[in-house]
Amino acid sequence: MESLTHLLGGLGAHLLPGNMLAMVIGLVLGMLVAVLPGLTLVMGVVLALPFTYKMGVEPALILLTAMYVSGTYAGAITSILFRIPGEPMDVPLLWDGYAMTRRGEAAKALGWSLAGAFIGGLISALLMVAMAKPVAHLALRFSSPEFFAVVFFGLASVVALSGGTVVNALISLCLGLFLATIGVDTIYGAERFAFGQPFLLDGIEFLLVMVGAYGIGEVLSRLNTGFKSEGSAEGGQNRFKTSLPSIREMWRIKWTFMRGTATGIVVGVVPGAGATVSAFVAYGLESQYGKNGKALGSGVPEGIVAAKSAATASVGGALVPLLTMGIPGSGATAIILAAFLLHGIQPGPQVFVNSPGLVNVIFAAVFVSLVGMCILGYFAIKPLCKVLDAPEAIVSAFVVLFCFVGAFAARNNLSDLYVIAFFGAVGFLFDKYRFPIAPMVLGTILGPLAESNFMTTMVSFDNDWTVLFTRPISGAVMALAIFGLIFPILKALFPRLRRLRPAARV
Repeated sequence: MESLTHLLGGLGAHLLPGNMLAMVIGLVLGMLVAVLPGLTLVMGVVLALPFTYKMGVEPALILLTAMYVSGTYAGAITSILFRIPGEPMDVPLLWDGYAMTRRGEAAKALGWSLAGAFIGGLISALLMVAMAKPVAHLALRFSSPEFFAVVFFGLASVVALSGGTVVNALISLCLGLFLATIGVDTIYGAERFAFGQPFLLDGIEFLLVMVGAYGIGEVLSRLNTGFKSEGSAEGGQNRFKTSLPSIREMWRIKWTFMRGTATGIVVGVVPGAGATVSAFVAYGLESQYGKNGKALGSGVPEGIVAAKSAATASVGGALVPLLTMGIPGSGATAIILAAFLLHGIQPGPQVFVNSPGLVNVIFAAVFVSLVGMCILGYFAIKPLCKVLDAPEAIVSAFVVLFCFVGAFAARNNLSDLYVIAFFGAVGFLFDKYRFPIAPMVLGTILGPLAESNFMTTMVSFDNDWTVLFTRPISGAVMALAIFGLIFPILKALFPRLRRLRPAARV
């Protein structure tokens, strides 16, 4: 009852004109960045971040949260109608959604997608509200060893779940951690890796790394492969409508809704996993354990519902570690963490004590965004898909412009433009040679937090690093993190060892 009262108070804050305007802008921008060619949800949230500097903390977080929620749905529109995945999380929708479109059932496929997104998002939002306070109370008992273990687990999870080889992910993470050490040491005040450059004494802003690697890097990658000269929406205008499934139809596949939602929540809580991993895992589970699993890929609603309910449910799951421990659960929540820090607030258990009203506003923003997402998703398909007529080169030019304007606005420092250009080149090279960008970005963000907690632990426990393993909570978390790092390596080695055994016998 107390949680409901606080949630209603957060909903009341959305009636303020500034917060309401931020919500509407966030919903529209989230839809646009997921539909526009050349943009992704994470890139869109990165581009919006600099424009929240002059805003109050409430409207800034409402805007970014609304973008996060609505952006997890809009990419389904292009995947189902045009076989163009707006986001990596929408790739599973190609296998069943586009198959339904080719049978003339595009409106029904869009309806199943919207139903899956709303139900998955709603259940995860309710669990987010229920889980957040108990997790925060538990985190209040943490000391520096426990916080370091949690951060280490987050970094290890990013490596294990980032895709590609573990070696490439580790290299990306180590680069991010190195970038986090540049500047003046906060513990001893010593200069590190500044190389006599005054602008490096303040360190490398994680904002520049994010905007450069995701924004400029993505544009350079698309420039390298060649831009599309025109949109892909021609000939499909008559398909731009949504037909929602009936209650009886949804009840028939209720376990698909539940499996997808549960998968999204669980995977979303794991730092660094996010909506893409949730969607693929949920689709795989549905194909193995679903009643109609063998038919997945032929154009059945179960494939759409499993992937989309998991992707949207990951939002609530990813916000729990962000708000309770300051650990981003996805790429988008990493940018929301940046918004917290830029406004002088460190997410974690103390936020529930010092700024409970702000937490309730964020909780309420998720619920309001879900409703707004459904309204926009149902009524605004035509204008949203019309933007696909814009040439990709023009869209990319605006992306580059916003990247540089946002980077310069942060500190009015011309050197930041060179830094963002450098990390744009790094992002391009990472994409070309299949190095994941997420570990580098999260290493830059979480590196200072890991270092400060580790150094505090060493000072408090007489440089005894074994305390990280002898304390119950930190020891258990460290063991899970190490297992998460070793398991992918062992999984890759076992097939090779099996192939070598017959050769050794010969």
